[in-house]
Amino acid sequence: MYNLYVIFLKADEICLTYPSDVKSLEKTKNGNKLGSKTLYQTLTALRETLMYFCGVVIIKIRTKKTISDKIIFFLKKIFDKIDIILYYMKLVGSIEESIMKFTKNLLKLAKQKQKTIVFPESAFSDRIIKAVLYIQKHKIANVILIGDESSHIMQNKKLKNFKILNPKTFARSEEMVKDLYELRKDKGVSFEQAKKLILDPFYFSTMLVKKGYADGMVGGAEVSTAKNLKPALQILKNGKDNFVNSYVIMVGKNKITDNPFFLTDCGLLENPSSNQLAIMAERVCGELKKFTSLTPKVAFLSYSTKGSAESDTTLKVKEAYNKFSASCPNVLSQGEIQLDAALIERVARTKLGDGAKYYGKSNVLVFPELNSANIGYKAISYFGNLYAIGPITVGLEKPVNDLSRGATVKDIIYLTAITVLQCD
Repeated sequence: MYNLYVIFLKADEICLTYPSDVKSLEKTKNGNKLGSKTLYQTLTALRETLMYFCGVVIIKIRTKKTISDKIIFFLKKIFDKIDIILYYMKLVGSIEESIMKFTKNLLKLAKQKQKTIVFPESAFSDRIIKAVLYIQKHKIANVILIGDESSHIMQNKKLKNFKILNPKTFARSEEMVKDLYELRKDKGVSFEQAKKLILDPFYFSTMLVKKGYADGMVGGAEVSTAKNLKPALQILKNGKDNFVNSYVIMVGKNKITDNPFFLTDCGLLENPSSNQLAIMAERVCGELKKFTSLTPKVAFLSYSTKGSAESDTTLKVKEAYNKFSASCPNVLSQGEIQLDAALIERVARTKLGDGAKYYGKSNVLVFPELNSANIGYKAISYFGNLYAIGPITVGLEKPVNDLSRGATVKDIIYLTAITVLQCD
């Protein structure tokens, strides 16, 4: 068995229908039937992946070679440009290989650390339950679930072997209430309010991390970023630099490189100062070294390259680059620099001239503000057909990460592995 990728060049050119009571595949073109009962049964049994990318539909098929040959035979009848289709089949296959290589290494590294991660949403998230079953089985992390133990086990009998803590009955809840009160009393939180807050699964989970019962936390599958991260920003804020930022890891084969690259800040800081941009870059370089064997190459992005335009924004980026270069002189960096020059060697040589520290293939991209960063990472992800891991939070005393509410089980597993690797 192996993966076959079938690419339809226009999303509306062909429509595959396969309800359980249909015994054949039908295509819309000319109203002719495509395939046989055997082909239908093979396709319906396969894991389905549909991605829309510039009007292209990609279907991944787990199949035997004899069946895939039949599919290609039918495609030749339907499409004139079969060579283009076969090219894209090879391209998408290599993209997934690149993703799998990186994520497989993440899981391997996480298994070596054996850290404990708490999941505040296990009582009301089916995706979290599916993910933690995999995480515990494959020893990616030790797991703590939050809520009523009997309710969890009624939901899934396999959870009887998990550590499940109930804020209402936890033996050290009173101690945690006192600690939460001491942490927040200067902000106007009363002892009675602390009692109520500790019953909230997100505050309770964050306090478990603060007190060392857990090494990190992963949440946000069912709630907003504010709901998930607010307790961490209040309780686990790192006094050293006094701000928290995030980054995204982009994974997959593309025109420039097969290696992952890191983008910051894509989720938290709306308009970072030059000093914050420099610190963000330093933090993300540290993260890159945890997850890969790559040499950091940092690009401070702008619409200007080395003074080709001047504004408050370009000057901020230039100042950030200068501060970073002074604090991290041994790290390769460029700034201010346009995206094409940061990534493509030919463009970099034209725009930077002789004497640059390096040319193209930057793997840490520092955006000047949140708008461009958030739009940029989503554009790269969807148009470039790359896999985005994150946003991942950095700058807290201990790691707490936020899932997208659209996160898949796979996303939860990978973000958990990242969180493990962030633990000291």
